[in-house]
Amino acid sequence: MPLHPLAEIFGYPFDNLTTEASRFRRNRLCPFGNKVPNCTKDKANNPLGVCSIWNGEDRVITCPIRFRENWIIAEDSADFFFSNEYQWTTLTEVRLVDRTRKSAGNIDVVLVSYDDTGRVVDFGSLEVQAVYISGNIRNPFEYYMNDPVKNTNMNWTKKPNYPKPDYLSSSRKRLVPQLIYKGGILKTWNKKMAVAINKGFYETLPPLKPIPKVDADVAWLIYDLQPDETTGQYHLARKDVIYTKFEDSILTITRSEAGEVADFIELLQDKIDRKLDNNNPPDTETIDAQF
Repeated sequence: MPLHPLAEIFGYPFDNLTTEASRFRRNRLCPFGNKVPNCTKDKANNPLGVCSIWNGEDRVITCPIRFRENWIIAEDSADFFFSNEYQWTTLTEVRLVDRTRKSAGNIDVVLVSYDDTGRVVDFGSLEVQAVYISGNIRNPFEYYMNDPVKNTNMNWTKKPNYPKPDYLSSSRKRLVPQLIYKGGILKTWNKKMAVAINKGFYETLPPLKPIPKVDADVAWLIYDLQPDETTGQYHLARKDVIYTKFEDSILTITRSEAGEVADFIELLQDKIDRKLDNNNPPDTETIDAQF
């Protein structure tokens, strides 16, 4: 295992020092279908080209563009949304508004099926959820980029703010609001939604109740990064698809599992005892005052 958090930099594993990998790093290129040839993550003029990080032995995808490799996510979504009767294509970053014309956010990818005349027949929404990082990932990234050959096996374990995946923030601050606001509108329209997510991230969510594909309105597309010994790269691979109901998914993810109420009462009692002690300080007369 490496002694630093960097798994992929500008599309290539940290220890891939081939001419092609060096060209991508030198020119800050993105091989996964970004809107421009270059990586634009964090800062367009100084992009944070970290596609994935290590979490133990797992590779965790931290950039949503990383999921676009070979557009497997679109193919898997189309299999859930449409029949084989019509052609389909993708539109990215499509603005969604509510009844009052207020924005509900952008849909990452809208898949649209159309007939031979180009008329829209149906559509579905694909949300791509990468993982947030806690700690500082830019410092090891910039240190590595100063000399990738020399710093391939750098030891970053003793540095402060060592980066790690923040699954809780990824679900509560990003994924859940996306499902509630955008998914609620799509559910009203009776349109399906797919969610592309990293395997490690999915495993941190409460267990979702699977149902048959034909009854589902949400498909959880679960992916992982698999090493390819021939190319020296990691490739996106689908590990599983879980089909669920929209309301059941929201309820399961947002509902906290209750602990024992007695434990909470004990905490309250401790705080009350401390508060009462502060309001009634002990007698502090000096010895002189007693005589």
